[in-house]
Amino acid sequence: MSPLARSSSLPAALDVAGIAWARATLPGAFGETPARRAMRVALWLGVAVMIALACWRVELSPVRLWQGMARLGWLLGLMVPPTHGGWLGEFTWALLQTLGMAFLGTFLAMCGALPLGALGAQNVVPQRLVHFGVRRSLDALRGLDALIWALVFVHVVGLGPLAGVLALAMSDLGTLAKLSAEALENLDRGPAEGVRAAGGRRLVVVRFGMLPQVLPVLASHALYFFESNTRSASILGVVGAGGIGYHLVERIRQNSWDEVAFLILMILATVTAIDAVSRALRLRIIRGRASDAPATRTG
Repeated sequence: MSPLARSSSLPAALDVAGIAWARATLPGAFGETPARRAMRVALWLGVAVMIALACWRVELSPVRLWQGMARLGWLLGLMVPPTHGGWLGEFTWALLQTLGMAFLGTFLAMCGALPLGALGAQNVVPQRLVHFGVRRSLDALRGLDALIWALVFVHVVGLGPLAGVLALAMSDLGTLAKLSAEALENLDRGPAEGVRAAGGRRLVVVRFGMLPQVLPVLASHALYFFESNTRSASILGVVGAGGIGYHLVERIRQNSWDEVAFLILMILATVTAIDAVSRALRLRIIRGRASDAPATRTG
């Protein structure tokens, strides 16, 4: 179509009443309204005031930052070269203990997340009171960090890795159960309806119609939490929960910064290796679900 023909098909210019009607109908097309502009300015001013109050409350200043960076450079100089100081065997055993804490904590959290997630899913337990109570309990579990749980369990079961295992399990239980409940609520209802139509009871429907769809998702989450718990377990030694964190805190107290650097490198190397293996396993699980999806639909 030529420009002349295109221009002839355009409507005539709007009169004053038409412009007023268009401005009232589509105010966003005529630019930002004064009310929205004032709201945007007030929002940014509020954010600026909150940042200023936070900096004032934590006594953040360029002078303190500069002094801290200078001291950090001095500490980094003391860390070179890293050395185990003759404690390689003890450090290795503590690292294996940390991995065991992370694995057992994730395993216990997964074992508890499956039944709690089923109780918190509306399509599994339709009673509103049960659903509300379970969801709020999971929120309470997720509200406490693993370090706080470690302080509690150190006083309950004493010093050692058992307190760290229980702390990691409790801190992960709320999140994994919530993810399990959401996965159950968002799954494909076709297999569950098929099992129910065949005469299966509620537990049979959950076992054969729901769990096969949810388990790959939870397995992927469990691998990620195991990787995250390896880092968290390294810190729980601060409160006496065992693992490599105990040696790390002791070396910091003794100002043995070369051994601190060696311990940090051990933790970083372990977390990097677990991250690579966990990512590969998660990709295999995701690709397996994607390849099984067409077969499930056609069947």
